[in-house]
Amino acid sequence: MMSRLAYLLAALLIALLPASALAAKAHPIPIKVVVVTTFESGAVAGDRPGEFQFWVERYPLAGTLTVPGIEVPVRLSKDGVLGVVTGTRGRARQSVAALALDPRFDLTHAYWLVAGIAGVDPRAGSIGSAAWARWVVDADPNFELDDREAPADWPYGLYALDTGRPGLKGRASNASDMVWKLDPGLVDWAFRLTRDTPLADSPKLQADRARYPSEPAALEPPHVFLGDALGTTRFWHGERRTAWARDWVKVWTDGQGMFAMTDCEDQGVMDVLSLYAKSGRVDVKRVLVLRTASNYSREGDGEPPMVRFADGGALAGFEAAYRVGAPVVKALVAGWPKYKTVLPGAPAR
Repeated sequence: MMSRLAYLLAALLIALLPASALAAKAHPIPIKVVVVTTFESGAVAGDRPGEFQFWVERYPLAGTLTVPGIEVPVRLSKDGVLGVVTGTRGRARQSVAALALDPRFDLTHAYWLVAGIAGVDPRAGSIGSAAWARWVVDADPNFELDDREAPADWPYGLYALDTGRPGLKGRASNASDMVWKLDPGLVDWAFRLTRDTPLADSPKLQADRARYPSEPAALEPPHVFLGDALGTTRFWHGERRTAWARDWVKVWTDGQGMFAMTDCEDQGVMDVLSLYAKSGRVDVKRVLVLRTASNYSREGDGEPPMVRFADGGALAGFEAAYRVGAPVVKALVAGWPKYKTVLPGAPAR
């Protein structure tokens, strides 16, 4: 039997626990959708926008909560939408893990929408456009030789772990799952819902598109399409690296994927969510990745190799992410009595 002193100590410990922690354990907040952005330019409202500001101001996301391990306070709507700024590159992993572990949130039925800007392959799409990914591919675990020192018959000096040359599919045990196929029905549903969304265009974007006369897709006005995401924590650019990215996505998806968008976070987000899905904290089948083009992945036709950001490209990407992403979030919330248990686009039983 527990002694009277032990009872008193236990009662004291309970009394010292923060009220918020006890409340979270008893009644965690059920989250319907998590909107994942990676950076904000300044404040989250009222100034120059980044990836998060339009969500805060327009949805709106009015409630504020601090989550240990996440630099920017998360935002919460009255209808169960949680918005987060993860930080860029490797920091995204930490932030997603911190959110998944926070006892105040019930994320077991939550949908996740990654909505951020990226570089677009001019062969796949145009600046200001938005792409729903069917595949996310990780390109961080690899071997690298300087291209100038690679064997003469190699197209570049990057190749997969557990292989001996480019163009082969290897393994990355204990590092990454390397490739994730997002739920086809969910992705197709999101694309059908938003494919005709009008996206902003401008003379600046038109001038940037004109730099790619050899690529018909790069010349099209901003639009919504299906195209896959390649994630690396390093920022890369150029014709040779774009050719590598096309090959890498093709190899890791067994020829089923089409490289469209390059970003620095999707692979980390997918890897963390996949790990936490194993314990039932999240459902990785409920993930959508929407990347919008703020720049091209290579220089214009005939231009010298250099990193160049399009004038107005980032703002067009921020706008496109909200215009295309918000209808999906609102549809999930409106249909929650059904979508809590049945994914949109799931085959009828």
